[in-house]
Amino acid sequence: MPILVFIIVLSLSFYVFYKIKYVRSHLPMEKKLLNGKSSMALGIFVAFFGINQLFLYQTTLTYIIGILFIALGAASAWAGFKSYRYHVPYAVKEAEDASK
Repeated sequence: MPILVFIIVLSLSFYVFYKIKYVRSHLPMEKKLLNGKSSMALGIFVAFFGINQLFLYQTTLTYIIGILFIALGAASAWAGFKSYRYHVPYAVKEAEDASK
């Protein structure tokens, strides 16, 4: 399915983008915020990769591995979202303090 491939490539590119921004950042809360975003992107990548495998191959082993990828990707995306949501106010405050 072409839409799944598009989402996989897009999420992988966002992961690389956020990791590059993470390395270039000097503020600690901004680093944690970017780490949460990259975790969400990587989780979406892994989950949609598992969904894509379910459509490509119809074997029992593929179903087991695909469901495992979907579960791990969803857990990583959820943990990244919780981390992002937790660190947003601190990163905003840090950015305001750094601009003064």
